[in-house]
Amino acid sequence: MTGALADFHFLRPWWLALLVPAVLLGWMEWRSADTTARWRAVIDAGLLRHLTVGGDTGRRVSPGSVLLAGWLLGILAIAGPTWRQVPSPFAAAARPAMFVLKVTPSMMVSDLQPSRLDRAREKIADLIKLREGAPTGLVAYAGSAHLVLPPTADGDVVLSMADALAPDIMPREGDALGEAIALAAQVLADGKEGGSIVVFADAAPAVTPVAGQPAPPVTLFEMLPPERAGAAPDLRAAATALDADVAMLTLDNSDVEALARSLQTRGDAYPPPGEGQGWQEAGFWLTPIIALLVLGWFRRGWVLS
Repeated sequence: MTGALADFHFLRPWWLALLVPAVLLGWMEWRSADTTARWRAVIDAGLLRHLTVGGDTGRRVSPGSVLLAGWLLGILAIAGPTWRQVPSPFAAAARPAMFVLKVTPSMMVSDLQPSRLDRAREKIADLIKLREGAPTGLVAYAGSAHLVLPPTADGDVVLSMADALAPDIMPREGDALGEAIALAAQVLADGKEGGSIVVFADAAPAVTPVAGQPAPPVTLFEMLPPERAGAAPDLRAAATALDADVAMLTLDNSDVEALARSLQTRGDAYPPPGEGQGWQEAGFWLTPIIALLVLGWFRRGWVLS
């Protein structure tokens, strides 16, 4: 109860300014309805009480009082009283992920059938299916990094874009892994929804994290045959430099299933705790009382004096 009182406030407090004219008009109505006000200035109040017959003296509730009460309650309801927070319906239900795909001639090697690049596409498709509509973006890189698609819940578009990538359409040869990760991190930072990065690559150059840049969690997904799992020192060195996890390819779906579970919890959620919530209005609880007051106006013979 104490916590509720501490959190009590109005969402639209400027409406409370209407309470002043409401009270003022109510006071003026009460003054005008008092037919004995002028007589009290010249006749003793005790005597006047015995000289007054009928009038408004016996009426406990006047239409004006009901009007004033309805006005006051209506203002309070519109001002939006609240003391409880509820989750925002616009808060992201799942954290986004940026998939960073290496598109170089080495990814066309067929030690993974039909090729390393095709197997990476298959793993991307499996992850999108397991993530069930979670926002997914795509960055492609070779000698330079390029944003293919910002995070979107449309997995079919991501897969279509990934299928169109090939080494011969990349503008430069090379291995710009660091640039690709920095680009993906910047996209996540601009989206302000947290998230993580998954790199699909068969090798990695020496990389150094960019100081001052956002650093979401990174996973390096090795696109190498299972018998060579963990045998690529360059990928291990890159993982160490980036403080990244390493996912090793398996012949079944256990690799993507484990990674999908990890992506559900990795990466700072946005908005931060408490900011992804909204205040629940409680003004609607006053509407039944206002409705009852309005019904009083339908009482036969009950009119403003």
